[in-house]
Amino acid sequence: MMYRKDGSGLLFSAGLTLILLVGSGMVLAGDWPQFRGPNRDGISEETGLMVRWPESGPEVLWRTALGDGYSGISLAKKRIYTMFGKGADEFVVCLDAVSGEEIWRFRSDDQWKDTQGNGPRATPTVDGAFVYAVSANGKLYALAAKDGKQVWQHDLRKEYRAKIPRWGMSGSPLVEGNMLLVEVGANDALFVAFNKKNGKEIWRSEGGKAGYTAPLAFTSNGVRQVIFFAARAVYSVSPEDGAVHWKLPWKTDWDVNAAMPIFIPPDKLFISSGYNTGSALLRVKGGSGAVAVEEVWRNPEMKNQFSSSVLHGNHLYGFHNKILQCLDVKTGEMKWRMRDLGHGSLIYADGHLIVLGERGQLVLIEATPEEYREKGRVQIFRGKTWTLPTLSGGKLYLRDEKELLSLDIAG
Repeated sequence: MMYRKDGSGLLFSAGLTLILLVGSGMVLAGDWPQFRGPNRDGISEETGLMVRWPESGPEVLWRTALGDGYSGISLAKKRIYTMFGKGADEFVVCLDAVSGEEIWRFRSDDQWKDTQGNGPRATPTVDGAFVYAVSANGKLYALAAKDGKQVWQHDLRKEYRAKIPRWGMSGSPLVEGNMLLVEVGANDALFVAFNKKNGKEIWRSEGGKAGYTAPLAFTSNGVRQVIFFAARAVYSVSPEDGAVHWKLPWKTDWDVNAAMPIFIPPDKLFISSGYNTGSALLRVKGGSGAVAVEEVWRNPEMKNQFSSSVLHGNHLYGFHNKILQCLDVKTGEMKWRMRDLGHGSLIYADGHLIVLGERGQLVLIEATPEEYREKGRVQIFRGKTWTLPTLSGGKLYLRDEKELLSLDIAG
């Protein structure tokens, strides 16, 4: 069943361009077209958001039934794209961001079933007229954003003999220029670049087992690099031809490297894993023709099991297993901890952390290393919530394994 509140206001969308609302003092960022937002870092540029919440929490604009899975919520041009499972089937779905009404759905695979939760894991990536999605069983699709019709498709398990990770394929595809980059996880194709328009393979690189996170692209010292956090190592790969710039072994129990690496300009990279592994700050050295990496520090103070941290100023905020904490990125020193949200997820916006605990608590926290400062809390779901929040145009979009909702958090 779907519930809608009329008069919810306008949802502003302008790609990655900022829109200034004259006279209001509010800046609304545009689309959130992929996993962890425009830059895959969990950071929104929006300002003018609520700095304190009422006891009842932000206003719920609409709720709509969904289904199984932990796929995130991408948003472009007032449309939401996510994935879910229902019965024996898995779907990619498109919803109207203003009303929550379904526009189209596409059956992507058989339903993934697992003791850790059924349904798809990866978040769709939106690029212009296309939506790219990968099922938990390893079927990769390019769909038309307008109507959900299939443009091209690859069955990674059949075509590449990809070894699907124990808890399902989770890495969201990355658009880089004219390419779509995917961590495939095959013996002769750990990473593959496809032509994003027709799906033809451009290059393949390395071999091995895939991790659970998505690739990240950045430029350091004039060199474009794509970071893949595979099951047993971190790789820096050239997007031009798949050549490996550098590789850092990183072994984790159960091969669960699931948290996104964080690029810290101009030349640092933060990585973290749970299961008694910990975190490290890396320095990317050299320029064209001679790129390498070295450790600045490594410690056990931030173990991101599957939820990625966010960077604000010189501090990282994230979940050390089930403990939310703040870490000094320069030294690795822990500044504060808070223990009651379980395996949560978080994003940063307008000086605050928006945190969704795994038992459905939604919390607003000031992003400061001085101490833990909570500015609002509401029980928004009753089920398990392992999906990252999405923020666009002053609206917050959240899901659990049963429904998706929209909240108004504009100030």
